[in-house]
Amino acid sequence: MTSARRGWLVPAGLVLLSVVPMIAGAARVAELTGGAPVTPGNARFFASPAPVLVHIASVAVYCLVGAFQFAPGLRRRRLGLHRAAGRLLVPFGLAAALSGLWMTAFYPRPPTDDVLVTGFRFVFGAAMVACLVLGFAAIRRRDVARHRAWMARGYAIGLGAGTQVLTHLPWVLAGGLPSGTVRALLMLAGWVINLVVVEWALRRHASAIGRSRRPGLVDHPIPG
Repeated sequence: MTSARRGWLVPAGLVLLSVVPMIAGAARVAELTGGAPVTPGNARFFASPAPVLVHIASVAVYCLVGAFQFAPGLRRRRLGLHRAAGRLLVPFGLAAALSGLWMTAFYPRPPTDDVLVTGFRFVFGAAMVACLVLGFAAIRRRDVARHRAWMARGYAIGLGAGTQVLTHLPWVLAGGLPSGTVRALLMLAGWVINLVVVEWALRRHASAIGRSRRPGLVDHPIPG
């Protein structure tokens, strides 16, 4: 496989990870706009549909467009496109995080959600906002390394719903949906897994740059 093709593996994987929550979001939009019956499970969305519609639309744009920011070739050869996408991603990412925080604060908590889920959503929603603000501030200072790190962390949090599908999958395959503390821990696992992967990738990238700059070593191309 050529290096150019390898460079698209990560964006392709991120798009795939986004597919299931995006399908769920599309189903929710269809439910709200198609005259579906109101049930205890969706009553909160019918009572106040604007926040969930904003959340679904902004998450879709953020996850899909954001995936291609991880393509090394795009950053190197199409820097203008990378920057234009970044200007789009910051407001959409903030809309996704802030609408999520609003829903957590003001929607009634579903019966399947433990109070821990509410706490986790507040923590990671606020963390996503902070990552995006810090990433934007870093690029304004032309600190590219910190900009990439903070934006990658924000994206990892935003893509938590995709990984949470995978953490819930064993329980679903076993014939039921987790609830209470178990569900809270599975939700937490989705965010933590994404952040651990990002921190590993950031350290690996920094280590590769350090090795390439040592005297007497041959430089190797570093993505980004």
